Amino acid sequence: MNVNTRLLFAAAAGTLLAACSAGGGSGKAPVASASARDYPEVPYPSTYRPYPGVPTALVGATIYDGAGGRIDKGTVLFRDGEVVAVGDAGLSTEGYTRIDGTGKFVTPGVIDIHSHLGDYPTPSVDAHSDGNEATAPTTPDVWAEHSVWPQDPGFTRALANGGVTALQILPGSANLMGGRSVTLKNVPSRTVQGMKFPGAPYGFKMACGENPKRVYGGKGRKPSTRMGNFAVNRQTWYEAKEYAAGDRKDRDLAKETLAGVLDGEILVHNHCYRADEMALVMDMAKEMGYRVTAFHHAVEAYKIGDLLRENDVCSAIWADWYGFKMEAYDGILENAALLRQAGACVVIHSDSDQGIQRLNQEAAKAQAAGARMGIDIPDAEVVGWFTLNAAKAMGIADMTGSLEPGKMADVVLWNGDPLSVYSRPEKVWIDGALMYDALDPKRRPVSDFELGQPGEGDVK
Repeated sequence: MNVNTRLLFAAAAGTLLAACSAGGGSGKAPVASASARDYPEVPYPSTYRPYPGVPTALVGATIYDGAGGRIDKGTVLFRDGEVVAVGDAGLSTEGYTRIDGTGKFVTPGVIDIHSHLGDYPTPSVDAHSDGNEATAPTTPDVWAEHSVWPQDPGFTRALANGGVTALQILPGSANLMGGRSVTLKNVPSRTVQGMKFPGAPYGFKMACGENPKRVYGGKGRKPSTRMGNFAVNRQTWYEAKEYAAGDRKDRDLAKETLAGVLDGEILVHNHCYRADEMALVMDMAKEMGYRVTAFHHAVEAYKIGDLLRENDVCSAIWADWYGFKMEAYDGILENAALLRQAGACVVIHSDSDQGIQRLNQEAAKAQAAGARMGIDIPDAEVVGWFTLNAAKAMGIADMTGSLEPGKMADVVLWNGDPLSVYSRPEKVWIDGALMYDALDPKRRPVSDFELGQPGEGDVK
C-alpha cells in the first residue's frame, strides 16, 4: 500500500504521514484527542492519533452549538484538538488563525449513529458483504470492527459531502443478536484501530421483527415467527445471566459480550420498526436486567413517545423512509416531530452510504413535516438530531457532539444554512485538524482504492 498517496489531501504531507503511521496497528496505549484520559484495556485498542492542526478562530458565522444554542455573528476558538471557547464577537482571537465565517454557519461535526460503511463498503459486491454473520440467529461473539475495510470510499464521501466526523458501524440485522458495533473517527488510516474513537463504549446490535424470522424461517429453523424471536432472545439472555453471575473464568466470547451488556458497559442498539414490538422489547429488557439505548429505524416510534421518554430510549430514525416492507407500512413523515412533542429523544440516522452524506437535509425534512402539522421546532434544536443526540445514544457525549470548551474540536463550517438543501460543508475539522476544505483541492480526501481510477479526488 502506498501510504504517501493516501494522504495527498494533506498540506503537510510528511507530518501527516507520521500521524497516520502512529495510528496504525502499533499496539501503543490510546491517546485521547481532546485531553489526556485513561481508558480500560480492550483486546483491540484504539491506536487513533489526531492529525496535526493549528489554533483556529472561526469568526462572524451563525453558530449552532448542537445543544440547542444559537449565536449570531459568533466566534469559535479551538486549539490542541479541543474547543477553547464559543461566544460572540467579543472573544479575543489573538494567537489564532482567523477564518472569516460571515454569512456562513458553524455546527459540531455530524455523527451517524447507524452506518454500515466499511462492513458493506463500496463497491457493493459479494466479496465485500461482511456485515451479517447469518449462520445462527444469535451471534454476540462477532465484532463489526473485524469486517471494516478502512479504504471504503464511503468514508471520504461522508466527510466531504456530509460533514461526518464520527460514526457507529453496526453489524447487519439478519440476526436477533448481531454482535458488537464500533465507533470510528472519520479519518484516513491504514487500520480500523487507527480510526477507533478512543474511549467510546461498544454497542450491541439486536434486531426484532421481520428480518430474523425471514432469514431463519427461510432455512427451516427457529425463529420463524415473532414469538420465536422472543423465545430465542429470552433463552439466550437467561444463559448469559447465569454466566455473568458466575466467575466468568471460562472464555465464551458470546457470553462475554452479553455480560458486558448486563453490566451496563455495552450499549444496546435495537433494530425495530413496530411500536408494539418496541414496547415488548423494553419489557424484556427489564426482565433480563439491561437497557435499550436506542431503537433504530423505529418508524412507529411516534405511537409510543411517552413510553420511550419514560424509559429514556432514543429513536434513531429516517425522515421519510416507509412502506418498503410490511413492518414499515405505518411510517409517517411526522415521526420525529411527534416524538419531540412527547419529550422523547430524536436522532436522525442513515443506514445508507448515500443518506450519510446528507443527514442535515434529512433532519430538515423531518422538521418541515412537523411545521406542516403545527409543531415548530427551532433550527438550533434540529441540529442536535444529527450531533449531540447521536453522541448521547452512542455514549460519547462527554467528548463530542456539541461545541463546548474541553470537548473535541469536531467542527463543520457550512457555506450556508445547514438545514438548506443548497448548503454544503466548506471545511471540516476533526480534533482541530482540517481534514476537508472545499476551496483547496489538496484537502479533498482520496482513499487508496480510488487511486488511479477515473474521477479520483472529485467530490461525488
